Amino acid sequence: MNPMKFSRRVLFFVLIVSIAVLGIVPVSAQDGECDEPITVGGSLSLTGFLAPTAIIHEITGRAYVDFLNENGGLLGCPVEWIVLDDESSPDLSASLYEQLITEDEVDLLMGPYGTGNITAAMNVAARHQMVFPQHTASLTYVYDYEWQFPSWFIGLNTHITTPRIIFDAVTSVEDPPETIAFVVNQFPGTQNLAFGNDVLEPGGAVLIAEEEYGMEVVVNVEFPTGTTDFGPIAQQIADADPDFLWVGAIGVDANNLLEALDALDYRPRGHFYLWPAPGPLLALGDLSDGAMSVTLFEPFEPFLSNHQADIMVERFTAAAEEAGIPFTVAETQAAASWSAWQVLTAGVEGAGSLDQEAIANWLLTHPVETVTGTLEFNPDENNYGEDLTKIKQIQDGQWVVVWPPEYATEGFEVVYPVR
Repeated sequence: MNPMKFSRRVLFFVLIVSIAVLGIVPVSAQDGECDEPITVGGSLSLTGFLAPTAIIHEITGRAYVDFLNENGGLLGCPVEWIVLDDESSPDLSASLYEQLITEDEVDLLMGPYGTGNITAAMNVAARHQMVFPQHTASLTYVYDYEWQFPSWFIGLNTHITTPRIIFDAVTSVEDPPETIAFVVNQFPGTQNLAFGNDVLEPGGAVLIAEEEYGMEVVVNVEFPTGTTDFGPIAQQIADADPDFLWVGAIGVDANNLLEALDALDYRPRGHFYLWPAPGPLLALGDLSDGAMSVTLFEPFEPFLSNHQADIMVERFTAAAEEAGIPFTVAETQAAASWSAWQVLTAGVEGAGSLDQEAIANWLLTHPVETVTGTLEFNPDENNYGEDLTKIKQIQDGQWVVVWPPEYATEGFEVVYPVR
C-alpha cells in the first residue's frame, strides 16, 4: 500500500472520530461552506397577556436576522430563526425549548420574553448545557447558570438600585412627593422590584420609599397577572389620593388602570409604570401625560452613538411600520432584544464555532458592544453588570429621557406634579 495514501486515510479517520467524540463543529459550519442554515430556536408570547410587548421582540429579532444575513450571516452561513408561540405560559415555554433542543436540534438558542418564561426556558437550556442569551429577565438573584447572558443590564441587586434611580428622579424636583401608593402585578419580576427577595440584602421599592426617601405608603395592593378590571383598585387609589403612584405594570396594565381611574374622574399627580407596552400607553393621550417608566434606550443621543444603534432604529421602524403595529419607535424593548442578538453574534463569531462551551467562554472573557452600551459578563454577579436603568417620561405626546440629567433628551427634565 502507498504510505502516503495510508497516512491520509488514517488522518481522515482520526478527524471523523474526533468530530464524533468531542462534538467539534464541522468545518463547513465555520468556513461558510454550509449545507444548511444555522438555526436559532426560541419562543415568544405571540398570544396571551404578554403579547402586546412580545410583538416588539418578534419584529426586532426578525429585523436583526435579516440584517445579519444581508451581511454574511454567522460564520459565513445564513441564519434561520425558529420562533414558537409560548402563549405567555412558562410551562409551555419550557416544553417548547425542550422540543427545539431535542427534536428540532437547533444550533443556538434565543430566550423568550418575560421573566417567568425566561426562567422556565433557562432551566431547560442549563440542563442541555446550551448558551442562553436573554433580554428581559429580572429575577437576577435566581440566575446562577453561568451560560445565561442577559442584555437588559440592571445589576444583580436591581431590587435596590432600580428603585433608587426612580426615586432619585422623582425627588429631584422642588416639591417632591410625600405619600405613595403601590399597585403591583403578581408577576415575579414586578414583585422583586417592589418587595425584594429573601436571597439578597433587603430592598424593594416599598421598603426603600419608606426608609430611604421618607415617603408614607398609603396604598399597597397586589393584583393577579392578567387582571383587566381595575375598578376596585382605582377606588382605593382615589380615596387615598397619593402624591405618587407606583404601578408594577406589564403589558397593558397601565392602560387598564388609568382608564379605571378616569372613570372616577381621578388623575394621578405623578405616576410610574414598570414595564408597560410603550405604544398603547402613549396612545392614551392626556390620560398618560407625565407617566414615567424605565428605559435602557431611546432614539436620541447619547444612545444613538452606541454600536449599531442607528441601524437598529432604521430597521425596527421600517419593520414595525410594515407589520402595522401602532407604535413604531425603537425604544428600550427593541434595544434589549437587538442587544441579545448582538451578544449571540459576538459569541459565535468570537469563538469561531458553534460549540456551546467555546461561545460561553468567549463571552465570559470579552466585552460586547451593543445598542445599550458595553456589556461585560461577570459570573460573580450572575452575569449582570452595573444597573444601566434610565427614566423616561411622556411629555408633549412622546417618550423622552429625563433622568439621569446627563442622559436626558435635550430640552427635557423631570416634570412633577403633572396635575
